[in-house]
Amino acid sequence: MLRLYDHRTGTAEALPPGRGLRVQLLDGAGYRRPVVADLLRRVAGRAGRQVRAAGTGLTAGDLDDYSVQPFEDGSLPDADVYVSGAADADALCLVVPQETGASPDPLAARLAMLEVHYREPLELTAARSSAAGERLAAWRGMVAEWATSPGRPINRAYASEAEAALADDLDSPAALAVLDRLAADPDVPPGAKLETFIHLDLVLALGLVSAIGGA
Repeated sequence: MLRLYDHRTGTAEALPPGRGLRVQLLDGAGYRRPVVADLLRRVAGRAGRQVRAAGTGLTAGDLDDYSVQPFEDGSLPDADVYVSGAADADALCLVVPQETGASPDPLAARLAMLEVHYREPLELTAARSSAAGERLAAWRGMVAEWATSPGRPINRAYASEAEAALADDLDSPAALAVLDRLAADPDVPPGAKLETFIHLDLVLALGLVSAIGGA
């Protein structure tokens, strides 16, 4: 069950019931808020919700580079969740501090954003961006190597742990730590690691398969 922090109660609360979910991006300044809204949409979709996400003043081409799926242009009436830089006293609102700094690699920047919980400040320093780029390159290299091994089913224990973290107020840092532990686990066959990374990357959207088949 997907739970999100509700500033009105000071605790993580379950989403409103129903099959649909309407997500409104109120303030798309920077890239972090669209990335968080995109992560919410993907996590909710994995949980079986039919998600509509809308925003205004967004540049689709730039967001594509950050693996952010397109938003509807405009406002959704009575949205279930709002993503903004400030709390709304009357609605469930994810308050996401705008990032400072920048990264030349959009997907490394997306990873750096996911490495910090969305409610915490984020400075995209050169060192942070470089470290995220190295982590991303290492994962991509391992995924490409695992792709040469016999296929195996997803490791459900690791996948479920990462999905549970994401369902708990979008705890992306904990989900990424699961990937690190999975990659280092000698008891999980390479084929199972591959399938689990691919399965989770459909939500994380980090392009982890991009090195498969490379020279």
